[in-house]
Amino acid sequence: MTIKVLEAGLATSVQDQGRPGYYHLGIPVSGGMDLYALTAANLLVGNPADAAVLEATFLGPELEFTKDAVVAVTGAEMTPRVDGVDQETWLSFAVKAGQVLSFDFLKGGARAYIGISGGVDVPVVLGSRSTYALGALGGFDGRPLQKGDEVPIGSGGGTAGKSLSEALRRGPGSNVELRMLTGIYWHRVTDTAGARFLSDTWKVAPEADRIGYRFRGGEPLSFVEREQPFGAGSDPSNIVDGCYPYGSIQVPGGTEPIVLHRDAVSGGGYFMLGTVISADMDFIGQLQPHTPTKFVSVTMEEALAARADRSAMLAKMRDELA
Repeated sequence: MTIKVLEAGLATSVQDQGRPGYYHLGIPVSGGMDLYALTAANLLVGNPADAAVLEATFLGPELEFTKDAVVAVTGAEMTPRVDGVDQETWLSFAVKAGQVLSFDFLKGGARAYIGISGGVDVPVVLGSRSTYALGALGGFDGRPLQKGDEVPIGSGGGTAGKSLSEALRRGPGSNVELRMLTGIYWHRVTDTAGARFLSDTWKVAPEADRIGYRFRGGEPLSFVEREQPFGAGSDPSNIVDGCYPYGSIQVPGGTEPIVLHRDAVSGGGYFMLGTVISADMDFIGQLQPHTPTKFVSVTMEEALAARADRSAMLAKMRDELA
């Protein structure tokens, strides 16, 4: 079975839960920007949690099905339509052979996840079907979908009418707090600058994508004076090249923080203020430009508790949709 791409949307790509294990070689984990919503889309249509789905950003695609299937759309509020008839999100529904799945305009969030019974059946590359477009790796020919593509779908059944309860649906609010652990370079900024960074309200910049989310609107950082290390650049935000953890916050020039996300490089010469905790990374993938955002410093114990809470929600989701 294939799906014909009549319109590709703005940036629709194949994603699963990613390809961990190659970061030390400079190959990022990739995968869905909102893994919670991706998992829900799969479970709603009867797929394994790690099956490949379509991730649509800001504008949905238009897809013609060549065989009956069950579909679910989660994440961003982007109403799906079958032959022009509205369908609910976070609910599985049937699409018959010859019917067209399209989408209304975006009403909330940024990325919708389109789960299709059987999963998107592109080749597995380094253990994953996820698209890493910057490296032309994985997915559908290593790139986002284009008009005229025919995307292969695996075989598998699903049940229409399955829904996830409201309490288990996750999405960002109008004002977002991103919890972070301060990092080994926190000492590079003055105490005043560090406190101001946490008290300022930042806004998502238009330059926000799968590589990283840039934020602006806060006060520039002031740095503790230093003797420039051998091998580091002359800007006070430069360091001798270091590793970038997934979710790390770098601030080039001390002006606009960037949270590195699923397709980010694994190292470089900018210092890192800290790292957004894993439990909050899904929220970043749903942030629209200009969304007010604050960074909140937490302890390791609080970060681990948040991760446990997210794991508990995933377990409840699996139990509910079993």
